[in-house]
Amino acid sequence: MSTSAQPVRSVDRRFTTTAFDYPGYFVAQAHGVVRGITVRNPNAGKAILGAFASFTGGESSTYIEMAEKARERAFLRMLEHAAAAGGNAVIGVQFTGQEILEVGRHGQKLGNGLLAACMTEVMAYGTAVTLVPLQQQQQPPPQQPVYSPASSPYPQSFPPQQQPISQQPISQQHYAATPPPPPKN
Repeated sequence: MSTSAQPVRSVDRRFTTTAFDYPGYFVAQAHGVVRGITVRNPNAGKAILGAFASFTGGESSTYIEMAEKARERAFLRMLEHAAAAGGNAVIGVQFTGQEILEVGRHGQKLGNGLLAACMTEVMAYGTAVTLVPLQQQQQPPPQQPVYSPASSPYPQSFPPQQQPISQQPISQQHYAATPPPPPKN
């Protein structure tokens, strides 16, 4: 009995951005918000090494490594989610993270206190979209209408009392910014 694992389809990581557009492409379709979540906790040895580094005031490479791995895993899950939604890119990518402290896990006790477990949740999220190169636009660019006096809905000739303002003598033209002339005595 053979079981072949199906490859997981994913968005190419080059088509992810924190911006809401992608140079040289246009958004043909939006597929909605996608996310990838992971929760990590260090093993006891790494937790002790990380705690020791925090006491000495140094940078904790143990926790940095754990955070980077968690961020990468959340990012990859977001890309898989985007592909499953039908997108070929993710725009507006952001990361969030929080610490989860679980006290009294499974009722276990450690000495006089409860056993505490510290975990880190990392989430990557954005909008899955279908990007299309600008050269392959499906829609032609909008055309400017060509003006033709024959196609104009306005009359071509005006009665003498309704001449356009530009054809009236200058003394009769009134502009919104110019007050009317004073009455003649």
